Amino acid sequence: MTKKRNNVSKHAHVSGRKSDVLACDLFAGAGGFSLGAYQAGVKVAAAVEWNKHACATYRSNLIESKLTTAQLFEDDITALDPHVVRKMGGFDEFGCDILLGGPPCQGFSAHRIKDAGVNDPRNELLLRYFEYVRVLRPTFFLVENVPGLLWPRHEKHLEAFYALAASAEYGVLEPQILNARDYGVPQSRRRVFILGYDKKKLSGPPAWPPAATHAAPDAQSDLPAWVSAAVAFKMTPSEHDPNDIHMQHGQELLDAFKRTPPNGGSRSDSGRVLPCHETHSGHRDVYGRIDPSRPGPTMTTACINPSKGRFVHPTEHHGITLRQAARLQSFPDWYNFEGGLMAGGMQVGNAVPVELARVLLEPLRKAALAARAKERVAEVA
Repeated sequence: MTKKRNNVSKHAHVSGRKSDVLACDLFAGAGGFSLGAYQAGVKVAAAVEWNKHACATYRSNLIESKLTTAQLFEDDITALDPHVVRKMGGFDEFGCDILLGGPPCQGFSAHRIKDAGVNDPRNELLLRYFEYVRVLRPTFFLVENVPGLLWPRHEKHLEAFYALAASAEYGVLEPQILNARDYGVPQSRRRVFILGYDKKKLSGPPAWPPAATHAAPDAQSDLPAWVSAAVAFKMTPSEHDPNDIHMQHGQELLDAFKRTPPNGGSRSDSGRVLPCHETHSGHRDVYGRIDPSRPGPTMTTACINPSKGRFVHPTEHHGITLRQAARLQSFPDWYNFEGGLMAGGMQVGNAVPVELARVLLEPLRKAALAARAKERVAEVA
């Protein structure tokens, strides 16, 4: 039986204008996609998220700050009626231009052993996402997930999604695997993005994705070099930053970190080699230091735990702080994560990097405005 919470943010019914490009953010998390949308000039009119800590973060940073007047539905997407979102978000009156969403990726993750994720019920959320496409009828929908979504073992979910799109007269572009470092994010993070467009409103697909804005330092390119992880460690946090916190480690781990060389290292360098590691060659990055001269490693939901990856501070003998992890996801320092260290780390790791979201949504905003202008001309004619 699906649980439900007291759903809608108490803020007033969203007001929109015909000149606004309106979006709905499903699986909104802490608000990375929504903040990027705001920076791209897109107005998020509704957001749906189940996790209470992520909702608290979204509410305090985006709604209470007046950056958005979005209706926040603190609810399970499988239980929430998309018609309610359509009405309360103002989409009945003004329409929906962009539907965003990154369904939970654990079932598609590369970390799952063999076929462990094939029957994960979270995979069905990709199909539930399309129910919102049917009801909101956005000009564009944009799905974000891990590259494992494209693996043959998940083919049935993807094919079912494409079939739903075709039956609803949506065109779907080829999935794009993009790396956040190529778009100004100080982190190497590969994710797949699937863009759909309403064939009733558009004669063809938009020019998307946008070209990379950054390149490898040694590339024969006029683009700026990738932003290195150093930006996360150069800035001193404010004196009362609630997210300037890191895990507390025992003496054994502190000694291991002291043995780990700057700008890299791994579990073998740290001396933290357990009996199980002797016959297992994977996960070499655990207990490794972040190299500040390169984009940081992928921020996962365990990004504040050095035992889960290369998440040790470049020079200090502890894991990175929650604030440093957020910086590597291109969140600004004023953006605070609620719920404490572990809950905050999960929110950071699940987020779409803000800068990547901004760059990806800017051309969709322009295309949505052009589509609206075309509709107005047709109405006059």
